[in-house]
Amino acid sequence: MSFFKRLKDKLIGNPTEEEKVAEIIEEEAAEQKQDEATEPAQIEAIVDENEKAEEVSVTEATSETEIPVASEDQGQQDQQEEVQEVAIVEEPVKEKKPSAWSITQKFKAGLEKTRNSFTSKVNDLVARYRKVDEDFFEELEDLLLQADVGFETVMELMDKLRFEVQRKNIKDTSGIQTIISEKLVEIYEQGEEDLIELNMQPKGELTVILFVGVNGVGKTTTIGKLAHRLKSQGKTVVLAAGDTFRAGAIDQLQVWGDRVGCEVIKQSEGSDPAAVMYDAIRAAKNRNADVLICDTAGRLQNKVNLMNELEKVHRVISREVPNAPHEVLLALDATTGQNALVQAQTFKEATNVTGIVLTKLDGTAKGGIVLAIRNKLHIPVKFVGLGEKMDDLQPFDAERYVYGLFAEGLDKELQNSED
Repeated sequence: MSFFKRLKDKLIGNPTEEEKVAEIIEEEAAEQKQDEATEPAQIEAIVDENEKAEEVSVTEATSETEIPVASEDQGQQDQQEEVQEVAIVEEPVKEKKPSAWSITQKFKAGLEKTRNSFTSKVNDLVARYRKVDEDFFEELEDLLLQADVGFETVMELMDKLRFEVQRKNIKDTSGIQTIISEKLVEIYEQGEEDLIELNMQPKGELTVILFVGVNGVGKTTTIGKLAHRLKSQGKTVVLAAGDTFRAGAIDQLQVWGDRVGCEVIKQSEGSDPAAVMYDAIRAAKNRNADVLICDTAGRLQNKVNLMNELEKVHRVISREVPNAPHEVLLALDATTGQNALVQAQTFKEATNVTGIVLTKLDGTAKGGIVLAIRNKLHIPVKFVGLGEKMDDLQPFDAERYVYGLFAEGLDKELQNSED
């Protein structure tokens, strides 16, 4: 499937299904309004009937014939209340599933700073160079390096672009952004699928997610947002306050726990993080929780201590829950650029990192760090932070990410391809 085809499918989703959902929502809204409008009339009718019954003496036979009518009215009212209750329960579920277009727009808005810095320069480059030659490639290479794409990734991309231009005998720069986008997606995915899926355990079993990362990268905030995301999927989530050394870390996690409605298992500051994990696992099991998310300390001053501490935490978790932790997610601050890559290398040596959560991607003009991390460390980026709102933590999507980088240029080329 071509890049344009996949991109279009993700941008608009399935129109047929969206139309069906829209029709269902409209029908339910109309029925609810109708019920709300008819209910007062029914109540007034019942009141009038009762008042007439008090004023006029009626026979026992008449009273007996009226009782079924009243019960029927009551039964209809009960059925209407049940319908309303069902609608009230189902409505939030629909709101929790954003459309394909709204998700794509989050990537577009979140990557605005990178796009304004990087893509505007690419557009200027394309405008200045009518032909694709070596000078064009050299300037493009400089722009990619400035966007923190990473030296190895840039070299691989340039080789792929040169080969593609030669293979297709491309002479001018029109449509070059499409080729760049396709090759960036290819480099990121590297033939692998389902990179963003969390290793969730079957229903009835506890899934343990361990968060690691240095202080100040937004780790605790990300834990809260992930807990909110999992709760919106109907899962019971417990949080473990394992960052017992940073002042205020436990209180910060408690605030997030209160905000999203998750219990936080904690001890006093300075406690042994492994002991906190032990208590948290026992508590999660006793409460039949689906997911336990564990916070950890983020000190890098002494790598030996960090490795020993994480090893001890990992040992306690795996002893209490076989094959756990099921995910080790490393939180990285996208605004730190190449420093994030250094942090990723350090934590990869200290523990078996299974995925990256790249925070504050909306706050940097160098969003190319996503590609550098993936290509150099071979660790998938599973989530990205695209804003301050609760639902701005989104599963990473390579095609939406590339669209966010080249939105305006791709929109034009997509329109031209349809014309």
